[in-house]
Amino acid sequence: MRRKYRVAGILVSAMLALAACGGGGGSTAGNPLDTSSAAPSGSASGGGKAVIGSFDFDESVLLGSIYAQALEAKGVQVEEKPRIGSREVVYDQVKSGGLTIVPEYNGNLLAFIDQKSTAATTDEVNTTLKEKLPAELEVLDSSPAEDKDSLSITKDTQTKQSLNSMEDLAKVSKSMVVGGPPEFKERWEARFKEVYGIEFKEWKPTGPTTADAIKDGSIQVGNVFTTDPKMTANNLVPLQDPKNIFPAQNVTPLLNKAAASDVIKTTLNSISAKLSTQSLLDMMQKISVNKDEPATVAKEWLTSNGLA
Repeated sequence: MRRKYRVAGILVSAMLALAACGGGGGSTAGNPLDTSSAAPSGSASGGGKAVIGSFDFDESVLLGSIYAQALEAKGVQVEEKPRIGSREVVYDQVKSGGLTIVPEYNGNLLAFIDQKSTAATTDEVNTTLKEKLPAELEVLDSSPAEDKDSLSITKDTQTKQSLNSMEDLAKVSKSMVVGGPPEFKERWEARFKEVYGIEFKEWKPTGPTTADAIKDGSIQVGNVFTTDPKMTANNLVPLQDPKNIFPAQNVTPLLNKAAASDVIKTTLNSISAKLSTQSLLDMMQKISVNKDEPATVAKEWLTSNGLA
């Protein structure tokens, strides 16, 4: 028994000495009895945590990687979930909190939420977006970088059919096959008919091969993004859209409001301030033509702009 008391006394003395070394003022620093620990870098008390998703195409993956690497440089714990799928899937995940952030395009996001919206310019779109978004979501600053939807054709088709605009297309569209993402028909068929009187002979889900399908003639018209390097490589022409059926499409972060820290918001806004359409086109050229990895291209851009 005497040995047990002696050991206990030694342990108590040691703990008191360690506590004294930890400093006064009620601090628990250095106290071996304290099971709490300082928050690690990137935790909720620092930069926060973020789950970043992207749509199933290269440009979205690139933008998601830009966001992820910039946030990691600010101490945010980041998990990337690339190529999740279409907006129909991704939007619900941001709303539910399964995703914290997704790089969005303000015009298409508004069209998804409100198909009857007539907002066209960046300011009009963003003002309406902020009115229409549910309480769980918010958008941050839009970048000047814009990647618009287009209905595009070959220069040869343009010359032979005298097609310069979507109004011209309406006169011959019933003899044409159109291609685009799998959800393209559902999103746009009624709207094309309502605004321009465009009705196609057939709709094909050509996805990321749309620009190539226009070039090889398997479709005559396609939904190609204006920053796609294949627009130039395949000698394609985007038809003019005088009635602004395709609204402004500025790259704009969409966030789950409750999950986004101030560090996340300020970092993403600093990215938007420096991202231009030309820089986006240059980066996509490296990915599509040079076959560079999106994460590598993202890192180069962040470094050159002092953001990583």
